Formats: sequence, structure tokens, C-alpha cells
Amino acid sequence: MSVESARDVIRRCRVLAGCSDEPGFTTRTFLSDSMRVVLVKLTTWMSAAGMSVSVDAAGNLRGVYQGASADARRLLIGSHLDTVPHAGAFDGVLGVMIGLALVESLHGTRLPFGIEVIGFSEEEGVRFGVPFIGSRAIVGELDKTLLEARDADGVTVAQAIRKFGMDPSRMADARTDANPIGYLEFHIEQGPVLEAAGRPLAVVDRINGRSSADVTFTGAAGHAGTTPMNTRQDAVAGAAEWIGCVEAHAHGTKGLVATTGRIDAAPGAANVIAGRCRVSLDVRHADDRIRVAAIQRFRVAAEEIGARRRLQVDWLPRLDQSTTEMDPQLVAMLARALEAAGAPKTVMASGAGHDAMVLAPHMPAAMLFIRTPGGISHHPAESVDEGDVAMALAAGTNFLNQLAASIGV
Repeated sequence: MSVESARDVIRRCRVLAGCSDEPGFTTRTFLSDSMRVVLVKLTTWMSAAGMSVSVDAAGNLRGVYQGASADARRLLIGSHLDTVPHAGAFDGVLGVMIGLALVESLHGTRLPFGIEVIGFSEEEGVRFGVPFIGSRAIVGELDKTLLEARDADGVTVAQAIRKFGMDPSRMADARTDANPIGYLEFHIEQGPVLEAAGRPLAVVDRINGRSSADVTFTGAAGHAGTTPMNTRQDAVAGAAEWIGCVEAHAHGTKGLVATTGRIDAAPGAANVIAGRCRVSLDVRHADDRIRVAAIQRFRVAAEEIGARRRLQVDWLPRLDQSTTEMDPQLVAMLARALEAAGAPKTVMASGAGHDAMVLAPHMPAAMLFIRTPGGISHHPAESVDEGDVAMALAAGTNFLNQLAASIGV
């Protein structure tokens, strides 16, 4: 694949970055109006590449390029189309554009397998506080409880689906065929490891486990000037003490990362003691035992702080995802494809969660990371190098050729 093809992939990513829920930034949440614009653009591009295109009941865009025979099994290639607030142009979307470019490079040639390029409607968890809505639907795990989750405006997932023009009662139709060949995801690394090593690409052999929760401290609001310090039930002060415990334990545990990235305090006035404070918790580690032990430690610490400060503590689990191993055969095939493209063999774990971790328990899965300059992601300055994208496209072509040779015509 040429640098011109890579340049076109990057151009398309930037075009889609202009489809946003707010002017001047790239913010695109689950089934928002800007997502509808993205689906229209992608449908046009996919149709021109000879793909049949549809949107399933979860809002996933599905572009199918048929194989040499009508009953040929499919290789799924995909990533997500939603973003975090004030995002960059490449997280998620790049993987969909690379899948489309690989189909376009076939110029109508049919392989012994079909290719289904999927743009997942939701991965980030921004709107409803629960990630992977799109990929969960693909594997039949979008259950009634998740459909009843509400956004900040009180709208449920099911209501959002109906408003977008789909029928949540037909969610079973979104499930992929029972026997796919596997799933391949291209994604920016979102970190500095590849750049520090001077490597353009890496094969992902596993995705670290992740747990998340919302922790709410409830005390009593009071006047900031008239309430003595020794009588206060300050929810923010309790939350702050607990946040310090979280950070200290993560610093002292090798490989553990713990983040309290969102804090919501009420009533939120400068001259009022906060009566309630909700804090998000995100914990990740390659060893599930260490991650689970950390979660338990953090919960006990919250309860002890709450008891001492006369605060009520409520713990709401949001996600509990075990470390996910990628398929050894696909990992080996992707590593060979990488080397054939001229990139040094590099294998690494992913510290971030991806749709591949949802699909991997149900089918063989593999991932390819593309270097992120400066390690910058989830930020408008996020970028990719044309040469790295061209090499990823070449590796993808090599992977398809290997897969075709292993299946035969």
C-alpha cells in the first residue's frame, strides 16, 4: 500500500473529526446527531468500494464485502466511531478507515472469505457511563439492564436507539454470524511505548483487565463560614482523603494504574460545604488477581474513611473486565505480516480497553497498534505518521494474503 493510500486514510479521519456534537472540537457520543452524519459519509465510501452497508439495532455500521462464494465465512475488521469529549481525529476511527482501505485495495477481487468492516457505535462509555455498547451488541451481550441505563438527561439506551430510528427489540439481529473467522482491529497505541522504542507498529498479545466504579460520599451540606470544622460531614474532604489512598496504593503496586478522573460535588458552591461527592474509579492491571485485590482494598478504604467522617458511602460497579488474551494463531500471523511489511517484530500488551476485548471471548481476535507521536491521545493534538499508516496498510494486506492462502480458494 502506498503513502497516497495512507494519506487518504488520514484525510478521511480528519473529515469525520469535523462531525461533532460541539463546534470547534471533536466530541461524538452514542447515537448523537453528529454520529448520523458520520454514518452517511461512511455508507457512501463503503458502497463505492462494493460493500453492502447497513446499520444494526445498536447503531453499528456494517459494511460487508462478499467472498468468492455466497457462504464464505467472514473476517471482521473494525473499531469504534464515538469519541471522548474534545478528542483527536484517530482514536477508533483510524481502524475503520484502514479496514475500508484494505477492501478498496482489492479492486473487486474476491477472497476465499468475506470481509465485514464494522464501525462500532459506542466504545468510550461517555454518554451512558458504560462502555462497549456497540461491540456488546455484536456478541449478544447488550442485555435489558444495559438497555435501561440512563444518560445525564434521563434518556435510556433503549429510548436513544428508538429516537435514532432503530428498534431495540430487534437487538438479536445485531449479533454476528455464528462462525466468523475472527476479528482484527487496527488502533493507535494511545501511549508513548512505541515512540520510545523507535517502532512504528506492534502486535497486541493481550489487553489488560479493567474495573471501574462510581463511588459516592454523602454527608451534610452546611454554611462554609458558620459550621465548625469538628462538626462537619464534608463529602469532598472524605473523597479527597480516599483519592489519596487510591493514588498511594497504585504508586506502590508494580503495573497497577488507578485513576479518579471525574469528580462531581453538590451543591457545588464556593461558600457551601459539599453534602455529596461522586468520584469515578478506573483500575487496570495485567494480573486479574492484583486488580481485584486493589478494588477490594479501595472499597474497604472508602468505607473506613466514611465511618470515621460520618459519611455514607455508596459503591456502584460499572465494569469488571478480565485480562483478555488475543488468539495465538492470529497473533503469529499478524507478526509475520508485520515483518513482511518491513517493520521489526514487536509484541506488547494494551493498557487501554478496546472492542477486541469484548469480541475475543467469542471468536479469535488480534490487534495491531500504530505509533502515536508524543503518546498523545484523547486530545485534539492526537496524530499519526503517514509512513506508519502506510506500513499498517501493508501489514494488513499481508495478513489478508496469508489468511487467503491458509483457507484456499
